[in-house]
Amino acid sequence: MSHPERLSTSGGEPVGAIAEHPHMNGRSSESLAEFAARHGLTQSAARPSPRKYVRSLWQRRTFIWNFASAKTASTYTSSRLGQLWQVLTPLLNAAVYYLIFGVLIGTNRGIDNYTAFLITGVFVFTFTQRSLTAGAKSIGNNLSLIRALHFPRASLPFAHVLMELQQLLISMAVLLVIVLATGEPITVHWLLMVPVLLLQLLFNVGISLAIARAGAFVRDIQQLLPFITRSWLYFSGVFFLIPQMGQKFADKGYAWVGPILEANPGAVYIELMRTSLMKSFREDLAPYDVDYTRLWLYAVVWALIAFLGGFWYFYRAEERYGRG
Repeated sequence: MSHPERLSTSGGEPVGAIAEHPHMNGRSSESLAEFAARHGLTQSAARPSPRKYVRSLWQRRTFIWNFASAKTASTYTSSRLGQLWQVLTPLLNAAVYYLIFGVLIGTNRGIDNYTAFLITGVFVFTFTQRSLTAGAKSIGNNLSLIRALHFPRASLPFAHVLMELQQLLISMAVLLVIVLATGEPITVHWLLMVPVLLLQLLFNVGISLAIARAGAFVRDIQQLLPFITRSWLYFSGVFFLIPQMGQKFADKGYAWVGPILEANPGAVYIELMRTSLMKSFREDLAPYDVDYTRLWLYAVVWALIAFLGGFWYFYRAEERYGRG
């Protein structure tokens, strides 16, 4: 049998032979970059322009949504209670927090409806907490998909945040029932839930994109995140009235603590959701002369800074994801 390398084409060149690099005047071969430029070749994983990148993301909106929906459906398939854990987990956490902070520590003083106050805080903060955690894993846990297909890598953090949004919407339905059951009336303020959720969604997408890039190259971040998010939880007014806590620090000579607690993005979206849903909470805040305009300004500014900054930070490393 003839050897494969000896088989020739009609032109006399061996089949399967690798073409030599072109030579310039017989002296030296040109660089690969020059060779590629001369033949109009481009890098397959090159980062596109921001406009093309955004357009590419929009074109894949159906994939992003379906990917998120599939992830949501498969999250609890091995559990007997299935999707009920989306609601049971934050509710059980809220029950534990109520026992510790409401009963034992007494942070419920000055709060008329502490049950709705606490559960609202837990549900809203859990959305941000889980989005951050999911974002950190979105690249590392999908390397096979990244290496097999060409698509904008930001699709993965987007999909993971949408998955958390889908779970939050189910939890919000339960939250509304709890709010009504604890004596809160339906008012026109409930319409403010929509802009609050949209602003928080933008914020969550932004921080998810930022942590996705960091988590793609430094896996230790996934181990640190539980400590970071737990500490953030304790400073976000989930268990206590922020103006009341700020006043306590001001009385001790630490007036700067109150404004920091108020500007904390983890607290801003919780406070706005509470003011939207709970008439009693608005009455609890009345003695402290809270500036609601400033709260909304914080919400908008944090959403824009996180989304635009996180998107740009993630986009700058687009061609590096999946290497190694």
